[in-house]
Formats: sequence, structure tokens, C-alpha cells
Amino acid sequence: MSLAIAAEFVTDAASDLANVGSAINVANSAAAATTSDVAAGADEVSEAVASLFSGHAEAYQAVSAQVATFHQQFVQLLNTSARAYAGAEAANAAPLQNLSGVAASAAANIGYGNTGSGNIGIWNYGTDNIGFWNYGIGDFGIANNGYHNFGGWNTGFVNLGLGNYGSHNIGIGVTGYYRIGIGQLSFAY
Repeated sequence: MSLAIAAEFVTDAASDLANVGSAINVANSAAAATTSDVAAGADEVSEAVASLFSGHAEAYQAVSAQVATFHQQFVQLLNTSARAYAGAEAANAAPLQNLSGVAASAAANIGYGNTGSGNIGIWNYGTDNIGFWNYGIGDFGIANNGYHNFGGWNTGFVNLGLGNYGSHNIGIGVTGYYRIGIGQLSFAY
């Protein structure tokens, strides 16, 4: 995920939190109207209950004021962070805008002799391969050929292990589709 996308999420979250804060402020304002002293009944119990509730209402208003201050600071922090993320993304992307052709391809690959984009390792060909001599897309390991293979010397699609040929195989020397095991001792799953 790029930082630009993360910055959008953080900005959206800050906006949502600001809306929540507005709703809380409305509720606190409505609650504030009930904290004024209302005449209690003539008996001692009514006066004690009214005093108790009045004390709780005042404590609530004090705590809600602190929470509102924290909430406002938190929203400001989120907005500041979103701007920092966006600024960092722009600063990091700017030097790459001047690259072209082979230089851009070399910048997208890490290692030696890679051809394509997003390859990490040595002599990978294709896209997003990690390891050595992989040919295809999303291979991880050594000398895989195909798509999303993990291990070594796999040919096909989504194989895991060593020397598998086919699709979705797990093991060593498995040939076929959706098989698990070792060579001829493999079974379908």
C-alpha cells in the first residue's frame, strides 16, 4: 500500500472522528441543561438524591470537557499525520520521476541481472519474483517457471515444493493438478 493511499485513509478517519466529536458535543450540550439545580422535594431524602445527582452531573461535565479537548487534539494529530504521509510520499516519488527506460526498470528491480519489474534477487525475468533464475510472475525461490510458485524448479502455477510440474501441487516431484506428496506417491486433494 502506498503512503498516498494510507494518507487518504487517515484523512477519512479524522473526518469521521470529527463528526463523532460533533455528535458528542451535541449530546453534552443537551446533558448540560440537566445539571442546573432543580428544586428537590421537601424531604431530606429528595434533597440528598438531588445533591448526589447534581454532583455526578458536574463531574460528567468536567470529564466530558477533558474528553472533548483530547478528541480535538487527536483529530488534529491525525490530520497532521496524513499531511506528513502525503508529503513523504511526494518527496520519495519525486526523484524517480526523472528516470526513464532502462534506468526506471533498474530502479524497480533489486539485485543483479533482473529483467522486468519488481524483481528481487539475481537473473529473475518477469514481475515480482524473489530469488534466483525465476521466470514468470510472483515466483519465490530458485529456477521456478510460471506463476506464484514457491520453492525450487517448479513449473506451472501455484506449486509449493521442489520440482513440481502442473498446478497447485505440494511436495517434491509431483506432476498433475491439485496433488500432494512425493513423485508417484502423491494423491489428489
